[in-house]
Amino acid sequence: MTNRHFHSAVNHLLSEYGMVVVLFLLCVFFCAVTYDEQHPTGVVAARQLGSAIRAASKDRDRVVIVVRDSTEDRLFAEELRKTLSADRLEVVGTVRGQPADARRAITQLGQKGEPIAFFACNQVTSNWEVFAPLQQRFPSLAGARIFKPESYYWPNFLKTENLLNIANQIAVIAIIAIGMTMVIITGGIDLSVGSLIALSAVVTSRLIRDLAGGDAATTSGMILASVCGILACAVCGLFSGAMVTLFAIPPFIVTLAMMLATSGLAYILAEGQSINQVPDAFVWLGRGADVFWLPNAVLLMIVLYAVAHLMMKRMRIGRYIYAVGGNSEAARLSGVSIRSVLLLVYALCGALAGLGGVITASQLKSGAPTYGQMYELYVIAAVVVGGTSLSGGSGKILGTLVGALIIAVIQNGMNLRGVESYTQKIILGGVILGAVLLDRLKRRPRG
Repeated sequence: MTNRHFHSAVNHLLSEYGMVVVLFLLCVFFCAVTYDEQHPTGVVAARQLGSAIRAASKDRDRVVIVVRDSTEDRLFAEELRKTLSADRLEVVGTVRGQPADARRAITQLGQKGEPIAFFACNQVTSNWEVFAPLQQRFPSLAGARIFKPESYYWPNFLKTENLLNIANQIAVIAIIAIGMTMVIITGGIDLSVGSLIALSAVVTSRLIRDLAGGDAATTSGMILASVCGILACAVCGLFSGAMVTLFAIPPFIVTLAMMLATSGLAYILAEGQSINQVPDAFVWLGRGADVFWLPNAVLLMIVLYAVAHLMMKRMRIGRYIYAVGGNSEAARLSGVSIRSVLLLVYALCGALAGLGGVITASQLKSGAPTYGQMYELYVIAAVVVGGTSLSGGSGKILGTLVGALIIAVIQNGMNLRGVESYTQKIILGGVILGAVLLDRLKRRPRG
């Protein structure tokens, strides 16, 4: 392969998969800077500790479990008790609470003079000072050994709960970014999506409270209320599209006005307050996880991206959207109904923002007019970082997903490293500016 062919192949790779490479490098970087000692907790830690104690014990050895009074520690203690009791070990007591509680329990054991072979602790309780003077104060406890789960090293960034947290946090932004990608490909923009999130959340929650029975609402009632919230936002998007197509008003102005109007409408409908009268089952969409431990919102996001990718790549409407953004006059001469395409993409963007509002209301188990603030900026940032040109005519749905993940990874990594929020804004602003600059440089004629 000649140098010319090699450089051509590299340029093609970077052009097609440059953002994927950036995402991979960011993940590697944050894995490196968050590599730290990990201390197992909960059921996993109990099973590991139980195996270690069984290996070091004899028949009928006596064990005392010492934990804090928290949900995770209670699960740890219960699982450890089951594990040890099934292997001819005697768990003589479980201490739950603070160091003072452990001190009282140990004092009572020492005064009884009964030997204890092991104190089973977690990482925190094993460091309590109450265990330091055992040999001097209580000779019967002199041989007691303090066991705790064995630690290991692993990146905090790659912990399962952190990765799921990234996916769950970005789900709403990524879903709305599907519609925003289509709007920007046509050469437009929609600044109203953040306010539409609030409007949808408020409409859905109020309908559940007032018409579906509130806390006693049925599944069908919640579904109908959610559909109404999504449809309300779709109508708002359709109105924005009509203003753009019928009166040739710049999309920036139309959607800016819609942003203000829908935000005010959300406050009026909610009477300036949060609507909390929704059933516990309403959180299924936002917090539930039924398949492969993935949150339902994340699964919905994946399905929507698959459908949108097929639509933009394989269906006629996708080609029409690219055509309108690339050269609207040529598209018109080719028989494409520009007005219909623009109405569709703005209505779809509004509907997806409405869906994002339903998910947000489900996650927070309430509807409030304050939801969605600044979301329009994060959505546009995800689209731009994903490689969609603000000039219209080019962009990829899957690229938008990568862009959303890049922003989420940067934010999460900085949070793990304790970077303050003001500095995070500066860095994210630089990332967005860099993405736009890269797009401009790619489009500049050579020479």
